[in-house]
Amino acid sequence: MIASNRTKTGKSKIPGKAWEGRFTKPADPRAEDYTSSLAVDFRLLEYDIRGSIAHTRMLVQCRILTPGEGRRILKGLDQVFKEWKAGRLEACRQDEDVHMLVERRLHEIIGAVAGKLHTARSRNDQVVTDLKLYLRHEVAKIVQGLSGVQQVLLKLAERHIQWIMPGYTHLQSAQPVLVSHWLLAHLEAFSRDEKRFQQLLKGSLDELPLGAAALAGTGHPIDRKMTAKLLGFSRVTANSMDTVGDRDFGLEVLSSAAICGVHLSRLAEELVIFSSVEYNFLTLDQGFATGSSIMPQKRNPDIAELLRGRSGRLNGNLVTLLTVLKGLPLTYNRDLQEDKEPVFDSVDTLKQSFFILPPMLASLRFNQTRMEQACGRGFPNATEAADHLVRQGVPFREAHAVVGRVVTAVAQKGLGLENLSLAEWRKFHPAFQPGIIQDVKLSRAVGAKSSQGGTSPARVRAVVAQHRRRLFKRKTIKSK
Repeated sequence: MIASNRTKTGKSKIPGKAWEGRFTKPADPRAEDYTSSLAVDFRLLEYDIRGSIAHTRMLVQCRILTPGEGRRILKGLDQVFKEWKAGRLEACRQDEDVHMLVERRLHEIIGAVAGKLHTARSRNDQVVTDLKLYLRHEVAKIVQGLSGVQQVLLKLAERHIQWIMPGYTHLQSAQPVLVSHWLLAHLEAFSRDEKRFQQLLKGSLDELPLGAAALAGTGHPIDRKMTAKLLGFSRVTANSMDTVGDRDFGLEVLSSAAICGVHLSRLAEELVIFSSVEYNFLTLDQGFATGSSIMPQKRNPDIAELLRGRSGRLNGNLVTLLTVLKGLPLTYNRDLQEDKEPVFDSVDTLKQSFFILPPMLASLRFNQTRMEQACGRGFPNATEAADHLVRQGVPFREAHAVVGRVVTAVAQKGLGLENLSLAEWRKFHPAFQPGIIQDVKLSRAVGAKSSQGGTSPARVRAVVAQHRRRLFKRKTIKSK
């Protein structure tokens, strides 16, 4: 006998599995536990209800539901949401995922009419919609977090606008730069991250999946554009098969998160290096450091190290989803259930990073004297000496070789280039002029780098002003 959804009294019973009509045997409890995603996707409940509210209103507008049915469903959804907010919404074994939890509880509240909510939609398009709604909200928060990091970096740059430090290539002293220029270098990277996430809000996260149904669309006369407008999407997806199998938007979020993680890790690495006793360029506030259980003198940069270490999770989450999607045939496959954990983890990791990084950066104390002393080692002003000869008409390759010999000679004596007299310079090449004495001074070396994007104080001040206008005089991005 075919199983019925009605009891002996003829009343509709609370549904079990949404798909159980085809089966004559209940699911093995072990299989239920293995396939359940509720522990992971429970955080989507708010967005599932938002999507259901919009879907209900559209169904009423299109006369697929009566106004009375729509009011009952909306009232029931509101009660489910309030129970969730109050922490009173309980799941049971038959709730495979957040969608079935909401549907089951709605049925308990309003009865059989709850089953009409699922008209013209499938869990396949429903879950993509929920995930996009969630990511639109969270990506907007990530954009705000990136803005906060940049604001702190900008304030630090303004505060140390004239301070000089060594710039490095291969972690070897290369040329002197302004501390503000170094800080703005990190700001630029986070600015690119911000743009990437902003583009997501205007791109793949701005297309409504709902209405694609299981994979082929629906025969009901729905209005997808109305649903899109109700949920804040500017357009609907173009192909129903692509829609339910698509997770490109998740990959784009994870890719942007992984790139941002690289930038977080790079900054954290330099904080670790520059706060070491050997460099002593800066000091981490005690509130953002830890001690050793055996060595009483230690002040360890654990927060920066965790920022550096968690970038590995961001990279791994991207690879996880890429691997899940690789080779999947169209359209929906249960493999796609594995899309949420890496996405949720990357979102959480970035938000945690943006919570801790700004106050840690704001508490940094730079050691101006030590940084300038470090510029006296490694001959970071050697390029200025070569450029001095170039201005006298000496080919750069010849000038490079001459200054290389100068560096070798003074290094053997434990001197710096700024210690040489004009007569000593001219022993290496007659083209050296009196201006060489000033050209190799740190302030002159930094000030000479006046090309666009360079480290001269004038250029840095102009960039600071540009970023200040951008970061402190714009509207805050709001989630839709």
